[in-house]
Amino acid sequence: MPNIALEKEEQSVCPFCNRETDLTHHHLIPKKVHGRKFYKKKYSKVELNAGIDICIMCHKGIHNLYDEVTLAKQLNNADLLLDDEALAKHFKWVSKQKVAY
Repeated sequence: MPNIALEKEEQSVCPFCNRETDLTHHHLIPKKVHGRKFYKKKYSKVELNAGIDICIMCHKGIHNLYDEVTLAKQLNNADLLLDDEALAKHFKWVSKQKVAY
C-alpha cells in the first residue's frame, strides 16, 4: 500500500462520496513523478501542484487501485477519476460508510 502523505485536513463535503468529513489534498499528478523529465517538460509547476480536496477513504481507494504513473497519465483530473468504473464503484461504497470522528 502506498504511503499517502497527508496535508492539512479541513472538514467539508468530499466531492466523490458526498460525505461531510475531514478532507486531504490529492495531487492530480502525483508528487512522486514531478521530478521526471516527461512531467517537467509537459506541465508547469502550477499544473503539477494542482489537486483536489477529498476524504481519506476516497484518497486511499484511488492510490490502492492505481499506481502513480497511471494516475499521472490517465487519471489526472477530477472528471477522469469520477468516470473511472472501478473508482466510481469505490466512491459509491465509501458514500455508504459512517464517518469516524
